[in-house]
Amino acid sequence: MKFVLRIVWIGSGIGLIDTVLSNLNLKVVISNSTFYWKTMKKITVYCGSRKGEGPYYEAGVRSLALEMIKRDHSLVYGAGRVGLMGVIADEMLQAGKEVIGIIPQKLVDREVAHRGCTDLVIVETMRDRKWLMAEKGDGFIALPGGIGTLEELFEIMTLNQLHYIQKPLALYNVNGYYDKLLNFLKHAMGEGFLYPEQEELLIVSDDPVEILDKMSAYKAKGPGDW
Repeated sequence: MKFVLRIVWIGSGIGLIDTVLSNLNLKVVISNSTFYWKTMKKITVYCGSRKGEGPYYEAGVRSLALEMIKRDHSLVYGAGRVGLMGVIADEMLQAGKEVIGIIPQKLVDREVAHRGCTDLVIVETMRDRKWLMAEKGDGFIALPGGIGTLEELFEIMTLNQLHYIQKPLALYNVNGYYDKLLNFLKHAMGEGFLYPEQEELLIVSDDPVEILDKMSAYKAKGPGDW
């Protein structure tokens, strides 16, 4: 069993002792004499309701699901039964893992909800859906997807930057799908609209093992770090 002891100073000097039991994917946090457990158990995944044009997208999603299964993670997602959403949900369910699907009633009416979810949560609006997915997840991974996936990705980045949440966020760059987006972010940084430090808000990799390892080792930044 491997232990990593890390001391982090946040804001005006609140000391956090974060002992990471990496092999167990478990964190013990002591803060202001308060002891509590913090685990990255539930991962919220954002992805497309289509499978994309190449077979590598579906294969990449299956690889991520298998790694999540090995580490005993639960899945939080948008409750779709189609596209990459359906692929990752089916993989997790077949392995007996918890799958929490969150979906607006309007999409249930269109018969796109995955009825096999361990817990199917039906909400009124897309805003309710996004809020619950953000609240329930201990970390986030954006897979290849369309406008909805991009919206969710940037919303979580913004919430982390403004310290409404402090949770790891990863971009699963299957087959270089997000290369041009990453180039645009560098362009925005060069034009002075993004801080260089904002790159640290996003874990980028095409390797599920690297993504989950880095998410497990995530260290939150304090309000004074930007």
